[in-house]
Amino acid sequence: MLVKVCGMKSPKNIQAISKLPLDFIGFIFYKKSPRNISETAPTETPKHINRVGVFVNAEMDTIIEKIETYQLDYIQLHGDETPEYCQQILAKAHIKIIKAFRIGDKFPEILPDYEPFCEYFLFDTKGKEYGGTGKKFNWDILQQYKCETLFLLSGGIGEADATVIKTLQLEKLGGLDLNSKFEIEPGLKDINKITHFLTELKK
Repeated sequence: MLVKVCGMKSPKNIQAISKLPLDFIGFIFYKKSPRNISETAPTETPKHINRVGVFVNAEMDTIIEKIETYQLDYIQLHGDETPEYCQQILAKAHIKIIKAFRIGDKFPEILPDYEPFCEYFLFDTKGKEYGGTGKKFNWDILQQYKCETLFLLSGGIGEADATVIKTLQLEKLGGLDLNSKFEIEPGLKDINKITHFLTELKK
């Protein structure tokens, strides 16, 4: 199962977490987020860890500039970006896309329209604002997922959830997105908590 740690900000913290067996590290480029990294110089990470830039309704030129400056391997679109927008940026930037959807009591009907353009979907808890809520949605809804695109599960995942996650019988569950429940403060991750979670997940 793939693991992404999102909302990284401190260079030293990024270097420390890069030593863990992760698949993705996420950097948030959204000015309203306390984890916004836009004004921080890029920090090097190992080649085997994919660098993901998280954007919310951003201008295409801004995204392309960040792809180049921060050497991003993926972009995660966390706003109201349309399938047409995904198609356009895919054609222009030639980068893999993760499209995030905020889940309430059902999946958006438009999900299949995004499939041709997205490497993964990401399902997070629906809230009033863009970005994470730090809360779980009802994971039983995931049984209703009918698309072919693999998804990353996000929203309130914490250290104690590894055991439950291992019991989920979901063919299209490709990975997990970890963030606020593993933080000392916004943007600063607790390495010990993440290490313990990864150990339990892989048992």
